[in-house]
Amino acid sequence: MKTYMLKKGEVQNDWHVVDADGLVLGRLASKIAQIIRGKHKPTFTPHMDGGDFVVVINAEKVRLTGRKMEQKQYFRHTGYIGNEKFTPVAKMLETHPERVIEKAVFGMLPKGTLGRQVLRKKLKVYAGPRHPHEAQRPAPLLLS
Repeated sequence: MKTYMLKKGEVQNDWHVVDADGLVLGRLASKIAQIIRGKHKPTFTPHMDGGDFVVVINAEKVRLTGRKMEQKQYFRHTGYIGNEKFTPVAKMLETHPERVIEKAVFGMLPKGTLGRQVLRKKLKVYAGPRHPHEAQRPAPLLLS
């Protein structure tokens, strides 16, 4: 028996749409990371991009458990000495709710060029219920 390796011409990408209304952020992000990476397919190949496209709608209505709304903060550094910036997740959900889901999914992908490429190409996040990907006919993905 030989291990099957997916070839570039054999890659088939499907489109899925996920409604994030009322879903827990971490559980949603782990499922999305598996789908855009391609781990849910029997043809998964670690060194290739064989995953599906995921469109997330209603990102502003995602739910966080526990006291994360008060305690969780996002960190960034400006590059200058002592200029660390901390943004609370509540403020990030008000201003840029797409980034909350993108950052959660990015943390669950492999660090490197393939992880960045998969995130940039395969994940589409929108704050409201409308998205411009109707032409691709995405299948609804039920996560509970």
